[in-house]
Amino acid sequence: MHNWLKTLTIALAGAAWLAAVPGAHSAEVIKIGVNQPLTGAVAASGNYVAQGARIAADELNASGGLLGKQVELVIEDNKSNPKEAVAAAEKLIVRDEVPVMMGAWSSTYTLAVMPKLMEYGVPMVVETSSSGKITTSGNPWIFRISPTSEMEAKAFERFVDDFGIEKANFLVVNNDWGLGAGDKFSAMLKQHGAEVGVRETMDAAATDLSAQLAKIKNAGGDTLFLTTGVEQITLVLKQATALRVPHRIITTGGSSSPDQLIEQAGSAAEGTYHILFFAPWFPESAPNPDVATRFVNEWNERDYNFAGLTEGFRGYDGIMTIAAAIRAAGKAEPEAIRDALWGVEVDGVNGDISFIKQGPAGKESAQNIPNVYVVTVKDGKVALPDFGS
Repeated sequence: MHNWLKTLTIALAGAAWLAAVPGAHSAEVIKIGVNQPLTGAVAASGNYVAQGARIAADELNASGGLLGKQVELVIEDNKSNPKEAVAAAEKLIVRDEVPVMMGAWSSTYTLAVMPKLMEYGVPMVVETSSSGKITTSGNPWIFRISPTSEMEAKAFERFVDDFGIEKANFLVVNNDWGLGAGDKFSAMLKQHGAEVGVRETMDAAATDLSAQLAKIKNAGGDTLFLTTGVEQITLVLKQATALRVPHRIITTGGSSSPDQLIEQAGSAAEGTYHILFFAPWFPESAPNPDVATRFVNEWNERDYNFAGLTEGFRGYDGIMTIAAAIRAAGKAEPEAIRDALWGVEVDGVNGDISFIKQGPAGKESAQNIPNVYVVTVKDGKVALPDFGS
């Protein structure tokens, strides 16, 4: 009896020790943190990214996982708020002990999170944010697969003559993303000989944009560049139509969903143009058509909203990029993953993913060079412009 009690005591002590050690029960899984806006002003976009991430995780697990272990996504809601994004990042790192993260959609949220990556030494794959400051501020734990606003503006430059832009105005969300896009597109247009008129800003949660649109209408010009989330784009299109704003509208940032705009804005979406980083209506035309087609088919099989594909692919590509680094590292440890990310070559939904260096020497961040598309809404459907894509 004494020996039996001694054995039981040791077993219970061992169980208590396991319960007390963070991560002791996670030895059979590899955790990947996901920091996205699941509620709040840009919740639709964040949820689409999370859905794409789940497709990637399920695909990985169906093929045996990573390093013989299953992949577990730990998804946190940053509530469309930079302070909440920081709290979500710290929870993922400290409590959930993730060795790597993907996030955090908005440039403002990502910039807020970046000091925590430095503090704890954890890499993050940035799937959406476009502010140039993200990869030029000297944070060696940042790996961005989305284009910067400067890259997007440069890629769009080849369309300026096709559009015949002579004078452009801007309506942008008043944060790092919107202001950065306004700066880079304005500079590109000026270099191309086009005039830049007024630049109006709006809060991300604003629902009445009539004052800004009235100023833009009075400023004249032929084109309005619009940078904000898809929910607010819908409002702008409706109000611009009601105010009879004559400008051609072009959305930037790759975060608009033309299908969603057609559904929610109706005829107000007709004739608008949208800069995107994936065109799910034409997956066979993607640089990696087999990957793009497989992803679109799986998205549809799950009955996810087709309109979310222009955001959802980011989550898929982000997780697959992380997975490639973990395989190359041979272990799920932050520094090893960071080092391995520099050498990844991934066949992504939106094309090949690999990284170049940006930022101060010795503290460079990583930047991918993705593809850029332009689509339009014609006769209530998404189409390629007559001058090409």
